[in-house]
Amino acid sequence: MLEVKDMVVAYGRVNAVKGITFEVGAGQIVTMLGTNGAGKSTTLRAISGLLKLVSGEIWFEGERLDGVAAHRVVQRGIAQSPEGRRLFPKMSVEDNLRLGAYARKDPSGVKKDMDNVYDLFPVLGERRQQPAGLFSGGEQQMLAIGRAMMSRPKLLMLDEPSMGLSPIMTQTIMRTIRELRDEGVTILLVEQNAQAALSLADKGYVLEVGQIMFSDSGRNLLGDDRVKRAYLGAD
Repeated sequence: MLEVKDMVVAYGRVNAVKGITFEVGAGQIVTMLGTNGAGKSTTLRAISGLLKLVSGEIWFEGERLDGVAAHRVVQRGIAQSPEGRRLFPKMSVEDNLRLGAYARKDPSGVKKDMDNVYDLFPVLGERRQQPAGLFSGGEQQMLAIGRAMMSRPKLLMLDEPSMGLSPIMTQTIMRTIRELRDEGVTILLVEQNAQAALSLADKGYVLEVGQIMFSDSGRNLLGDDRVKRAYLGAD
């Protein structure tokens, strides 16, 4: 579904992503691991059309994606739930969700998808008229994922969805990610909780200073000594 080929992305004169190549197959959960500054969020922002490539190519469903404007990327079928959630705190749950569907022209479909979000996250439905800023971190993360889903993405990119959440809420979010995949949504997951991410992932990529150092199935990476030492706290 998604192919990234030799992608280089820079901030000024500094290359944050240094020629990475990877792919995401339809129906998969693919995770990217790496410490802060490894280039994970930069990669997602480039795919979303928010950052220009210095060089390389991005292909989505057989068509070139690099150089396409961000709103067109959403229309092509890619949505991102960004790190830090980036909600509008004074706006209601419902209005935040409607913003996720800004490019759509099917009011009845938007209403149906909003109901689906409320089914997925009942607390959002119960408090749909309340400002997003009154919600807990976990509830805000649910809303951020729900907002991204409102564009009906084929590929959903999630940037650090468990950041700052309790272990119980992290389990809830990870369970939701699995449910979305089972419903046919392909997911590219950036996550520092390596145990949770690799337990879900069909495939994983490990980034260090803007480069992919190694990749394998999620199961194999969970058992990899390099991953254990760096991300799982093992000796």
